[in-house]
Amino acid sequence: MKIKIKRYNQELIEKNSIDEFEVSNTNLLKALIQIKQYNDSTLTFRCGCKSGVCGSCAVKVNGLEKLACRTKINQNDLIEPLSNINIIKDLVIDVSHETFLLDKVKSYIDINSNKEINQEDIEKIDLQSNCILCNSCYSSCPIYSINKDFIGPFALTRALRYVDDKKLKDKKEILNNIQTNGIWDCTLCGTCSLVCPQSIDPKADILKLQNISFQEGFSNPNLNNFDMNFDYEFDGFNPNGF
Repeated sequence: MKIKIKRYNQELIEKNSIDEFEVSNTNLLKALIQIKQYNDSTLTFRCGCKSGVCGSCAVKVNGLEKLACRTKINQNDLIEPLSNINIIKDLVIDVSHETFLLDKVKSYIDINSNKEINQEDIEKIDLQSNCILCNSCYSSCPIYSINKDFIGPFALTRALRYVDDKKLKDKKEILNNIQTNGIWDCTLCGTCSLVCPQSIDPKADILKLQNISFQEGFSNPNLNNFDMNFDYEFDGFNPNGF
């Protein structure tokens, strides 16, 4: 079968190209390894665990974010690097800015509350703890595509994981860190939830963070720009158009 790979090399005059390769493996990661071993040793991609745990092999297949190690390919599939993130070479992206956004939220336990933890408490943060930071959610996010200061899906999911953690003594600092360019900038379109390979729902996590923020005394700063001057002379909708 043939697959097409969108490639990038900043050292060439024509930096972008699409190359076709004949492969026998139907697993995408195995097909990429086959190409590198037998067809083109310069093909550059990233992989680690090869079992869907590390998240390093995330790419786009026909426009959708996938983990290469978990993806079965078909004839003429187009393989591309993730979107919205700088490309280093071919399918390898530079995740330093997304790592910075994660650090910016400071989602970790600085002071332990020393509260007793039970199984129910563990289950409350279990799903969010499964995030593998594959960056698929950032690639699909329309807000992140136009605003690189937006804290973004997995950093906000990580924020909820620690806000909901009983071992954290004071959640106010994390909540304060996600008010600007954070939870209120999300349009709740849900594309991040659709592409997450771990079945995490960042959209729901962000909604929950909004509710928690309200309860803790924060407000939506975007409401300050909302026009409250309604036209009281409006007579209502006329379905007959007269």
